[in-house]
Amino acid sequence: MSDVIASPTTRRMALEKGVDLDARARELGRRTMGPEDLGASASVNAPAGDTSYWDVDHAAYGAVTAEPMSRFAQVAARNLGAANALIPQVTHHDRAEISAIEMLRKSWREDARARGIKLTALAFHVMALAHCLREFPRFNASLSADGTTLVLKDYVHIGIAVDTPHGLMVPVIRNADCKGLWDISREITDLAGRAQNRKVVPDEMGGASMTISNLGGIGGTAFTPIVNPPELAILGITRSETVTVWEGDTPRPVPMVPLDLSYDHRVLNGADAARFLSRYGTLLASPRQLIM
Repeated sequence: MSDVIASPTTRRMALEKGVDLDARARELGRRTMGPEDLGASASVNAPAGDTSYWDVDHAAYGAVTAEPMSRFAQVAARNLGAANALIPQVTHHDRAEISAIEMLRKSWREDARARGIKLTALAFHVMALAHCLREFPRFNASLSADGTTLVLKDYVHIGIAVDTPHGLMVPVIRNADCKGLWDISREITDLAGRAQNRKVVPDEMGGASMTISNLGGIGGTAFTPIVNPPELAILGITRSETVTVWEGDTPRPVPMVPLDLSYDHRVLNGADAARFLSRYGTLLASPRQLIM
């Protein structure tokens, strides 16, 4: 029996093309073979969306359990796959000081409790992002399907990615640039809670100018969020960390939040992203100008 590992689809293609898998594997110095290893004709003639790479009998290698993907998860997977394949995206990484935000959250804790609100750092991020989208209108835009027209939006809606047991949901805070800190905090809590219980309706999940994907409560130092079309960018946030900043010869511990901005390179470039996140970081470092 052949020692070459290949899916049934690959073996069928090899048989149809008259390719000796064992000989081809020895030629390539490989043991695992796929359609791309059968020669140029195999890759050229393979249909778009070919699933042969995944057409593997995993049970042949050990015990497995099959778990059906929910319809919601299947739709999300198709959308993410299409977005990652079609958008030439780049991720710009930076970080911002949050000393002032943490001080405000601490000083306003009792006020927030009296209002029945949990004041999280995410509310400040929403306000800063809304401000930046007004200041940098090309980030608050969408590219037409044929790539010939840029649609600039005169509204600012912020999507909040929520991790739920049934998949990722992105409810939207409408007109975030017109709302105060307390209103945004209350809306974040409401939308996230209803998303967990699948009580967010479709009308509350479309039309975002840009989305925030916040992993700060879980961990990580950086990641590459996938742009969610028709948006042109997405902001990722990971866990805050204490960074040593030198002021002359004096070290100072500063709480910083890592920021990851993925953007559609067809419309936005690296300089745009650097300016955007630089301004964003300035607003986070001085949050009172957002509130005022």
